[in-house]
Amino acid sequence: MKMKLCIGLKNGKSYSRTVEGNSLINKRIGEKIDGNLIGFPGAEFEITGGSDSAGFPMRKDVPGASRKKILSGKGIGVQKVNRKGMLVRKTVAGRRVNEKTAQVNLMVVKGDIEKQLKPAEPKEEAKPETKEEPKKEETKKEEKPEQS
Repeated sequence: MKMKLCIGLKNGKSYSRTVEGNSLINKRIGEKIDGNLIGFPGAEFEITGGSDSAGFPMRKDVPGASRKKILSGKGIGVQKVNRKGMLVRKTVAGRRVNEKTAQVNLMVVKGDIEKQLKPAEPKEEAKPETKEEPKKEETKKEEKPEQS
Protein backbone atom coordinates (compact mmCIF):
# COMPACT_ATOMS: atom_id res chain seq x y z
CA MET A 1 0.00 0.00 0.00
CA LYS A 2 1.43 3.38 -1.01
CA MET A 3 0.95 6.44 1.15
CA LYS A 4 2.09 9.98 0.46
CA LEU A 5 3.80 11.91 3.25
CA CYS A 6 3.90 15.69 3.34
CA ILE A 7 6.71 16.56 5.76
CA GLY A 8 6.74 20.10 7.12
CA LEU A 9 9.87 21.68 8.56
CA LYS A 10 10.08 24.44 11.16
CA ASN A 11 11.41 26.93 8.61
CA GLY A 12 8.18 26.69 6.59
CA LYS A 13 9.41 24.40 3.82
CA SER A 14 7.64 21.14 3.08
CA TYR A 15 8.68 18.03 1.19
CA SER A 16 6.67 15.16 -0.27
CA ARG A 17 7.70 11.52 -0.05
CA THR A 18 5.93 8.26 -0.89
CA VAL A 19 6.30 5.30 1.47
CA GLU A 20 5.35 1.70 0.96
CA GLY A 21 3.88 -0.42 3.73
CA ASN A 22 1.59 -0.25 6.72
CA SER A 23 3.85 1.56 9.18
CA LEU A 24 1.35 4.32 10.03
CA ILE A 25 -1.86 2.27 10.22
CA ASN A 26 -3.89 2.93 13.42
CA LYS A 27 -1.87 6.04 14.33
CA ARG A 28 -3.90 9.13 15.24
CA ILE A 29 -3.62 12.86 14.56
CA GLY A 30 -1.48 14.41 17.28
CA GLU A 31 0.44 11.19 17.92
CA LYS A 32 4.23 11.25 17.77
CA ILE A 33 5.94 8.60 15.65
CA ASP A 34 9.53 7.44 15.36
CA GLY A 35 11.37 8.34 12.15
CA ASN A 36 12.62 4.75 11.72
CA LEU A 37 9.08 3.72 10.73
CA ILE A 38 9.18 5.87 7.60
CA GLY A 39 12.88 5.81 6.75
CA PHE A 40 14.30 8.78 8.70
CA PRO A 41 16.41 7.35 11.53
CA GLY A 42 17.02 9.61 14.52
CA ALA A 43 14.02 11.86 13.84
CA GLU A 44 10.63 12.19 15.49
CA PHE A 45 7.44 13.34 13.76
CA GLU A 46 3.95 14.40 14.79
CA ILE A 47 0.91 13.59 12.65
CA THR A 48 -0.92 16.86 11.96
CA GLY A 49 -3.55 15.74 9.44
CA GLY A 50 -4.13 14.09 6.11
CA SER A 51 -6.78 13.03 3.64
CA ASP A 52 -8.33 9.81 2.42
CA SER A 53 -8.36 8.33 -1.08
CA ALA A 54 -11.40 10.41 -2.12
CA GLY A 55 -9.86 13.67 -0.87
CA PHE A 56 -11.86 14.12 2.33
CA PRO A 57 -9.72 15.79 5.02
CA MET A 58 -8.99 14.14 8.36
CA ARG A 59 -10.25 15.98 11.44
CA LYS A 60 -8.85 15.64 14.93
CA ASP A 61 -12.26 15.90 16.60
CA VAL A 62 -13.89 13.05 14.61
CA PRO A 63 -13.26 9.65 16.25
CA GLY A 64 -12.50 6.51 14.26
CA ALA A 65 -11.15 6.00 10.78
CA SER A 66 -14.26 6.10 8.62
CA ARG A 67 -15.96 9.05 6.92
CA LYS A 68 -18.59 10.91 8.87
CA LYS A 69 -21.00 13.75 8.05
CA ILE A 70 -20.52 16.44 10.66
CA LEU A 71 -22.31 19.70 11.36
CA SER A 72 -19.72 22.45 11.70
CA GLY A 73 -19.40 26.19 11.39
CA LYS A 74 -15.64 26.42 11.02
CA GLY A 75 -12.50 24.37 10.91
CA ILE A 76 -10.93 21.79 8.65
CA GLY A 77 -13.17 20.76 5.76
CA VAL A 78 -15.48 23.80 6.02
CA GLN A 79 -14.64 26.42 3.42
CA LYS A 80 -17.23 29.13 3.63
CA VAL A 81 -20.00 30.12 6.01
CA ASN A 82 -22.27 32.91 4.77
CA ARG A 83 -23.79 34.15 8.03
CA LYS A 84 -22.80 34.30 11.67
CA GLY A 85 -23.94 31.18 13.48
CA MET A 86 -24.60 29.23 10.29
CA LEU A 87 -23.66 25.54 10.35
CA VAL A 88 -22.81 23.39 7.35
CA ARG A 89 -23.00 19.60 7.06
CA LYS A 90 -19.74 18.30 5.56
CA THR A 91 -18.20 14.87 5.03
CA VAL A 92 -14.80 14.41 6.67
CA ALA A 93 -12.52 11.50 7.52
CA GLY A 94 -11.81 10.40 11.07
CA ARG A 95 -8.59 11.03 12.98
CA ARG A 96 -7.17 7.50 12.68
CA VAL A 97 -4.91 6.53 9.75
CA ASN A 98 -6.23 3.46 7.90
CA GLU A 99 -5.89 1.64 4.56
CA LYS A 100 -7.98 4.27 2.75
CA THR A 101 -5.74 7.13 3.85
CA ALA A 102 -3.90 8.49 0.83
CA GLN A 103 -1.88 11.33 2.37
CA VAL A 104 -0.54 12.06 5.85
CA ASN A 105 0.81 15.42 6.96
CA LEU A 106 3.77 15.26 9.32
CA MET A 107 5.68 17.88 11.28
CA VAL A 108 9.27 17.36 12.40
CA VAL A 109 9.48 17.47 16.20
CA LYS A 110 13.04 16.27 16.75
CA GLY A 111 16.04 15.79 14.49
CA ASP A 112 17.50 17.45 11.42
CA ILE A 113 16.24 15.67 8.32
CA GLU A 114 16.74 18.41 5.73
CA LYS A 115 19.90 16.74 4.38
CA GLN A 116 18.02 13.46 3.92
CA LEU A 117 15.11 15.17 2.16
CA LYS A 118 17.02 17.18 -0.43
CA PRO A 119 17.76 15.17 -3.55
CA ALA A 120 21.26 15.30 -4.96
CA GLU A 121 21.48 18.09 -7.49
CA PRO A 122 22.54 16.87 -10.91
CA LYS A 123 25.64 18.51 -12.32
CA GLU A 124 25.08 20.41 -15.51
CA GLU A 125 27.32 19.36 -18.37
CA ALA A 126 29.12 22.03 -20.33
CA LYS A 127 27.35 22.48 -23.64
CA PRO A 128 29.48 23.14 -26.72
CA GLU A 129 29.01 26.61 -28.06
CA THR A 130 27.25 26.79 -31.38
CA LYS A 131 26.98 29.82 -33.57
CA GLU A 132 23.42 30.67 -34.35
CA GLU A 133 22.61 32.57 -37.47
CA PRO A 134 20.60 35.70 -36.90
CA LYS A 135 16.98 35.28 -37.82
CA LYS A 136 15.76 37.16 -40.85
CA GLU A 137 13.25 39.79 -40.01
CA GLU A 138 10.01 39.32 -41.80
CA THR A 139 8.93 42.27 -43.85
CA LYS A 140 5.49 43.49 -43.09
CA LYS A 141 3.20 43.92 -46.02
CA GLU A 142 1.56 47.26 -46.16
CA GLU A 143 -2.16 47.08 -45.81
CA LYS A 144 -4.15 48.99 -48.40
CA PRO A 145 -7.07 50.99 -47.05
CA GLU A 146 -10.44 49.78 -48.26
CA GLN A 147 -12.15 51.98 -50.77
CA SER A 148 -15.90 52.26 -50.79
